[in-house]
Amino acid sequence: MKKIFKNGLLIQNPVLVQLLGLCSTMAITTTLFNGLGMGVSVTVILTCSNIVISLLRKIIPNKIRIACFVVVIAGFVTIVEMLLKAFLPALNDSLGVFIPLIVVNCIILGRAEAFASKNGVLRSAADGAAQGIGYTLVLAAMCVIRELLGSGTFGGGIIGDGVRIIPQQFPAMMMILPFGGFITLGCLIALVQWRTKK
Repeated sequence: MKKIFKNGLLIQNPVLVQLLGLCSTMAITTTLFNGLGMGVSVTVILTCSNIVISLLRKIIPNKIRIACFVVVIAGFVTIVEMLLKAFLPALNDSLGVFIPLIVVNCIILGRAEAFASKNGVLRSAADGAAQGIGYTLVLAAMCVIRELLGSGTFGGGIIGDGVRIIPQQFPAMMMILPFGGFITLGCLIALVQWRTKK
């Protein structure tokens, strides 16, 4: 279990090492509210789908396994989307199309194919949780950096419009644009690679 969590958080981090799920990572990491919402959603879906796929792994025909994985994942995405609409409509509106797109998120499909279809339920659940937490931590880090440098605030969406840290005339607005996402992600990847090699 320790190795599974170490892999999910650092060694095989889905965003920083495997470079998966970058579309949603770039698009929604402008406020901490969005990042945490997306991260928790992906973690829940990833863990639940890994459990179900692991339970069904011996009866799913090999020729249609990807289609079966997509159906299982789509079921959990629908449940999460309905819960967000009912209990967190502001987050649902903010994330928009990226919640339904979790169905084809390569992190979830990749873990289903590489891990859940070959391992037991407990290990698959741990892998889903570890990969999801690793994804959430990267999103949170990117959100904090981009929101702080781009808007000058912290906790936007969680604490109203966020707590102003940097005076309004000083933030670098380009950090909340796609360019800022690429720069932030590139710096985080470089930092992790440097730390891993050291």
